[in-house]
Amino acid sequence: MRIRAATDVGGTYTDLVFYTIDGSGQCGNVRTAKVDTTPPRFEQGVMAALSKGAVSGAALEFFAHGATVVINSITERKGARVGLISTRGFRDVLEIARGNRPDLFNFNFEKPKPFVERHLRLEMAERCNYKGEIEAPADLAALPALLERFRGEGVEAIAVCFLHAYRNPANEIAVATAIRAAWPEVSVLASHELSREWREYERASTTVLAAYVHPVTQRYINSLEQELTGAGFKQPPYMMLSNGGIATVATAKANPVAMVESGPASGIFAGAEMGKLIGVPNLILLDIGGTTAKCALVENGTIKISTDYHVERTAKSPGYPIQTAVSEIVEIGNGGGSIAWVDGGGKLHVGPQSAGASPGPVAYGRGGKQVTTTDANLLLGRIDPKSFAGGEITPDWNAVTHGFEALGRQLGVSALEAARGVVRIANANMTNALRLVSTNKGYDPREFTLMAFGGGGPMHAVALARELKVPRVIVPVHSSVFSAWGMLLTDLRRDYVNTHLLPLDDVRAAAVVAQFLTMEKGAAAPGVEFEHLLDMRYQGQEHTVKIPVVLTDGRIDVAAVTDLFHATHEKRFTYRLPNPVQIVNFHLVARTRVPKPPLPKAAVTGRPLADAGLGSRRVDFDVDGIVEAKTYNGTLLEPGMRLRGPAVIQEPSVTLVVPPGDQVSVDEYGNYHVELERLS
Repeated sequence: MRIRAATDVGGTYTDLVFYTIDGSGQCGNVRTAKVDTTPPRFEQGVMAALSKGAVSGAALEFFAHGATVVINSITERKGARVGLISTRGFRDVLEIARGNRPDLFNFNFEKPKPFVERHLRLEMAERCNYKGEIEAPADLAALPALLERFRGEGVEAIAVCFLHAYRNPANEIAVATAIRAAWPEVSVLASHELSREWREYERASTTVLAAYVHPVTQRYINSLEQELTGAGFKQPPYMMLSNGGIATVATAKANPVAMVESGPASGIFAGAEMGKLIGVPNLILLDIGGTTAKCALVENGTIKISTDYHVERTAKSPGYPIQTAVSEIVEIGNGGGSIAWVDGGGKLHVGPQSAGASPGPVAYGRGGKQVTTTDANLLLGRIDPKSFAGGEITPDWNAVTHGFEALGRQLGVSALEAARGVVRIANANMTNALRLVSTNKGYDPREFTLMAFGGGGPMHAVALARELKVPRVIVPVHSSVFSAWGMLLTDLRRDYVNTHLLPLDDVRAAAVVAQFLTMEKGAAAPGVEFEHLLDMRYQGQEHTVKIPVVLTDGRIDVAAVTDLFHATHEKRFTYRLPNPVQIVNFHLVARTRVPKPPLPKAAVTGRPLADAGLGSRRVDFDVDGIVEAKTYNGTLLEPGMRLRGPAVIQEPSVTLVVPPGDQVSVDEYGNYHVELERLS
């Protein structure tokens, strides 16, 4: 018997999904396991999940893994001490950054602090012009002195970023090669190894952040490989990337920032694949875990991919840019473990601080003192105390009650009203995030279906859909471990993005094709499939939109591509112009297909709906009041079954709250479809 498995390390839980393959090649049922995440030794949680699922390392033939180690190292400032070598005269690019700050009228605004202190930003004589011509080779004679200074400062990783290296990396290659020869122990990353796009500041930021997490990522992946090898796994694992694909460990180690949003990306990809399977191509995806909520939009089955990604960007801070292919995701610090707190002005907030897995929500009884969203849902009757945390924890009711009484005293309300307020604010935060991927980008939520997953997604999904006037909610099968399941559906993928400014017209059509063919040669391998995209703009504009391009017999239809650009630009920015159209970036996606498990249809025994009933309990539905709601065992619901709210559907790690009047049906795969009776 062979096993294919995937794990997703979240801020609170580590999820495992796996299935077996027998001697005849038949796939067994998908099985899951969930354990606490174990920072800083995340690999221990992975091994605990494999142990809980009784997965033998010797039987593993495929293992994919998504981790938060990169994003956590950045946000928690637990990376390496970095030194930067830049072109002479450009050491302060990292600090100058951009002038288009989001909080425009804040006269006390301070730019985010660079990850490299100024005395560790050193310069080297070299020059490549904007055409990619080397005007002055790198002065390698000066390198020993630079490295000696870095050694004296305790530098652990070196970032090399030269002007216009995206066009010609010869000088970067020479310097990086010399550093590796002179100082083999230090981590070295050059900008051309990570990004071949223009924008000097963005490339420098990307290179520095990659160097910052490079040593810790290498240590983590090495530790994971050792643990898996010790358990009998004979193949190298694959790592989930932010672009919705997987990569070899060698690729992940060489470009660690490509994993910055690896877990959320796999959930988004799984949602798109599920939508295709059930004939729902337009989706707003919502993934609520223990620490964060992630949102994305899928149009016509297509996931939006962008290299315009920023860490820690908020309404008041521009954050730090990273030029890597990332599924267009909005992430906020609101999850089941998000802490409720009151500021100095008496205003209630939820998140972004999280209780994590330890101590966790107050109800865990592990010493947590500040109530969370999970505690609020428990007090409001939405979570069944008998199946709390999969039935593995008995809620500490005294701690929950006292926690909300204390919060209520701060707000001047009862404990129950305080809990209701926590859920309302959490929902408001998530609604704002959903608008960022829909209405703010020109999409009408009423034309989409909301698909909710993660441990907390189904709990809040219907309320959020009602607020956005989304008519239907889908909770997919395996929703609590959906991101891990998505890794079993992904292919090997690599994104190549090259900046090459070129007008789009019939005269340059052959040059466009030639550029793509040149990029294909660099990515060619047996079984590789290619997808072509262009980042385009009106001549003289700053921003671009990404347009898919079809190469047919070595040609492109310039008129069709131009028309699609005009339509896409108008949808995104509400207008179109008669101006000439310009290509900025060529984006090539190289993909190698991997075997995937067929999603089995759910079994039908013919049992009546009553057999899945668990009884009833009083549930607070907020604006719909506190009413008696029927409860159902979700594992016993079958395709074709229908029920009407008020109801609560319970699975070991998922709770779907169905307000009065809304209808639920189960499709052939076991997904729940909630049709909203009325919209706000």
